[in-house]
Amino acid sequence: MSGLLDLLNSPTGKQLISGVAGQTGQSEGKTSEVLSMAMPLILGAMKKNVASPQGAQGLMSALQGNKHDGSILDNLGGLFGGGVDDSVMKDGAGILGHVFGNKQANVENALSQKSGIDTGAIADILKIAAPIVMGFLSKQTAQSNVNDAGGMNTLLGSMLGGQPQQNQSLITTLLDADGDGSILDDVAGMVMGTTKKKGGLGGLLGGLFGK
Repeated sequence: MSGLLDLLNSPTGKQLISGVAGQTGQSEGKTSEVLSMAMPLILGAMKKNVASPQGAQGLMSALQGNKHDGSILDNLGGLFGGGVDDSVMKDGAGILGHVFGNKQANVENALSQKSGIDTGAIADILKIAAPIVMGFLSKQTAQSNVNDAGGMNTLLGSMLGGQPQQNQSLITTLLDADGDGSILDDVAGMVMGTTKKKGGLGGLLGGLFGK
């Protein structure tokens, strides 16, 4: 079982950070910072979505297609070699639209304010990150023989840090701070560090990434 921390700290993760930095013209440090916030938000949104049968089925169906079979992680050199292909960016945009819905602009603005990177570059980083997250999730799904909504929910929880259950519950709480079932209502405040509930984003990212 591998979590996002394992991915970002692995040679693949370093290649990913370097490639995204080159694609967007940002420093590797800033790119790493944004990815370390963006990727758990994408996974967290997916985890919220699989709470409904339709959401779970939609994600399972997407993972079973050839587009998201995890092969994108096997050839990052090819992905970034001549610039990220438009088809990958369009796929990323589609994934983001599905998991974030009308809250996507809130996410982009919050990440921009937190990192100091303009929203255009943030949007591009997110579009690249989304297919990577899907590919990583696909590999983990296959390795864990996940084939139902319950298994997918458990897998997503463990990938969000591989932490004790109480920490996974905290992550879920932070992603839906007002408890209304809308995962991104509080993302802007969360990323900006204004959410005081149980440590805010600092506590969340500290738990996820050891910062």
